[in-house]
Amino acid sequence: MDTEQQRISVVGEGAVEAAPDVMRLSAGVEVRRGTAAEAFTAARDAAARLVRALRGAGIADEDLRTSELSLGPEYEAYPKVAAYRAAQGVEALVRDLSQADRVIDVVAGVGEEARLSGVAFELSAPGKALEQARARAFRDAAAKAAQYAELAGRPLGRVVSVTEEARGGPQPMAYATLAAEERTSVSPGRQTLSAGVRVVYAFGDL
Repeated sequence: MDTEQQRISVVGEGAVEAAPDVMRLSAGVEVRRGTAAEAFTAARDAAARLVRALRGAGIADEDLRTSELSLGPEYEAYPKVAAYRAAQGVEALVRDLSQADRVIDVVAGVGEEARLSGVAFELSAPGKALEQARARAFRDAAAKAAQYAELAGRPLGRVVSVTEEARGGPQPMAYATLAAEERTSVSPGRQTLSAGVRVVYAFGDL
């Protein structure tokens, strides 16, 4: 029977580069008014215009979601309230990257209430790339185990266990911060998807 002393444990790592195919746009509206009711109403109206503009740019309803809703006072000198500020955020998933600049321009054109927080590029279906990364990780683990077995003067035996090592999400995440007046082109770049695996082998019989 195998014992802990008759086993070799190694960690393999694998990575694959892939081009993102969707863009997640963080946008919204912000207004400042004399009363809370006025600020809230104005923000909701501006947010409705923003959503209509995004729909007009080809963004489907299922690719739009509210990401923020806030209302609060601004103080002249506490507790005296100078005005109320309201904001509503919208996150849009742009599936056609050729339209990315156009969508950004549409947001900026909504009005002075419009805000652009940033963009993040993602892979809509990372499964295949992750499969390749896992295969590379396993091959890396096998190569390490074979080397250690050779250094120890022992034959390498069967695989005893395989455990996937926790890894973060795709790195690096392409990200850009945009001001409302900027109209620069955006580039998705490339992402690295990584996988790790811990493989335990038994030593073979001498």
